[in-house]
Amino acid sequence: MKRCQLSDLVIPVNTWNPGKSDPEESFQYIDLSAVDQETKSIVGARNVGCSDAPSRARQLVKAGDILVSTVRPNLNGVAKVPDGLNGATASTGFCVVRPKPELLDGSYLFHWVKSDEFIGEMVKEATGASYPAVSDRIVLASRIPLSPLPEQRRIAAILDQADALRAKRREALALLDELQRGIFIEMFCSAESSSWPVVTIESIAEQEPGSIRTGPFGSQLLHSEFVDSGIAVLGIDNAVSNNFRWVERRFITDEKYRQLKRYTVRPGDVLITIMGTCGRCAVVPDDIPLAINTKHLCCISLNRDLCLPEFLHAYFLRHPVAQEYLLRTAKGAIMSGLNMGLIKSLPVALPPLERQRLFVSRCQAIQQLRSPHAAALTELDSLFVSLQHRAFRGEL
Repeated sequence: MKRCQLSDLVIPVNTWNPGKSDPEESFQYIDLSAVDQETKSIVGARNVGCSDAPSRARQLVKAGDILVSTVRPNLNGVAKVPDGLNGATASTGFCVVRPKPELLDGSYLFHWVKSDEFIGEMVKEATGASYPAVSDRIVLASRIPLSPLPEQRRIAAILDQADALRAKRREALALLDELQRGIFIEMFCSAESSSWPVVTIESIAEQEPGSIRTGPFGSQLLHSEFVDSGIAVLGIDNAVSNNFRWVERRFITDEKYRQLKRYTVRPGDVLITIMGTCGRCAVVPDDIPLAINTKHLCCISLNRDLCLPEFLHAYFLRHPVAQEYLLRTAKGAIMSGLNMGLIKSLPVALPPLERQRLFVSRCQAIQQLRSPHAAALTELDSLFVSLQHRAFRGEL
């Protein structure tokens, strides 16, 4: 299968400056956090007033455009613009790829930019110390395996059908997540909660130095110091799905760990992303190996006589008070402005510990239902990757 440079197969997009428009007008804005990296769909587009437009709100998109994130660790944050977002504005953190319909099928292209081969190429090309990224030029210089248009459509249809099976499993998992959300709202957002003390995260953390911490900054930990095995290093990708998961593996040597030991994460610590895609949250699992966190994460060790990690995780993601606080205090667009000070001051309506324990037990029951669906999805994902690999080698 021949390969063609992507730039020869796409149409340039228009840009605009919302700051020069009527301040009373608003527009739909898609930033990096709006893309669900698992489903590869846009789930968080929002209306933004021209007077408050982020500096990266520039690119005018059309339905069918493919958005390719250019900022690591979101390089697998790709999505197709749906009809409902036709005419929206995308962040310059995306390379907007608009296929020439006479040369390139949009669904075929979408499957290509979701492939491990394409994403792996972008990861290798990413440069920069604080926020490794690729340029639009690098994205468009990549070479896509290209067959005649009818063959592209045939391949895309096969991959679409396989993807639909994965979507059904995700729907089942989403329903279980919604059940858990409903339980949380019922238990912690009732009139009774108004009688609970309002505390801060700082006051419910362990009362010892470093109980709320970010990872090593600047020259303390360089990208060049990562090795193939050793002590694990946790980053945004481990928490971006709002559940802890292993994605990209990074390690440091035992010697380097001894220098950075104060950044060690422990089972039950709560991780909050504070750079890149910020505001995501996960609980460190009990079986975590020895590991530290990067500067992109805020790590919280709780006083479990006051607050359970599973409760704080759900509170941070679901409670209206927490959501309103984060919307009011977070700043910026891609490089959002969460920091340790804001997290320490986040107000928490603290329920009795027994109620928290009851919530955790109910969540564990849901997890038992969730596990077989998650295992089936993992198997489907693996089979899909194999099918995708064959498709772009011309073997379907």
